[in-house]
Amino acid sequence: MKSRLFLSDSRLSDLITAHPSLLTLLTRLGISLGFGDRSIADVCEESGVDTGFFLLICNVYTFNNYVPSTPAILGTDMTGLVPYLEKSHKYYVDKRLPHIERHLDAIAQQLPGRIGPVFSSFFKEYKTEVETHFAHEERDVFPHIRALMSGQRDTTYSIGEFLHTHSDIEGKLDDLLNIVFKYLPPQADDDNVTDVVYDILRLSEDLKKHTFIEEKIMVPLVHHLENAILS
Repeated sequence: MKSRLFLSDSRLSDLITAHPSLLTLLTRLGISLGFGDRSIADVCEESGVDTGFFLLICNVYTFNNYVPSTPAILGTDMTGLVPYLEKSHKYYVDKRLPHIERHLDAIAQQLPGRIGPVFSSFFKEYKTEVETHFAHEERDVFPHIRALMSGQRDTTYSIGEFLHTHSDIEGKLDDLLNIVFKYLPPQADDDNVTDVVYDILRLSEDLKKHTFIEEKIMVPLVHHLENAILS
């Protein structure tokens, strides 16, 4: 049976209750808790968030087979896209990555020999790579998009360069999990290990959706803007 995509007249509380993973998206989308039994459309209007954009992001995060068409993307108000991506970067760098790092450091302190430092150093290198990845987007890609959205002719950058250099930042989390599963000795604290594995899995899934939004929504949008303004 085909999944029913979310609609604007649905109650936001029902949406979050049915799909708790969407809770972490609310602050990134500019919506605060305390919306009672109001509809998605009403809450979005009160929060200054475009309802179509909100539904687009929620549908992407919930339904793995949902790929918005280019007409659907172009028919949606995308002014909130770059702020959403920037808030997502901040969420990953300020909250999720440090949270995992604290777990790994706690585990590392309990492990014998060089096993602990291997876990810690691998993740610290990954964290630095992610921060560099995000910094590039915030320095080069997002200003380009903002310029195009404001109608400016910007030839200093093209979205083709983004696709050419876009790296797989979630793949290394799978490598980290393999290290945990393969080399972690039995004397490691089970609760800490369970927590960190769960957190890595959640972050990996979130980053995959983040990458999907950039490559399947942001890129077609910017291609259109570039062609429209630069032609």
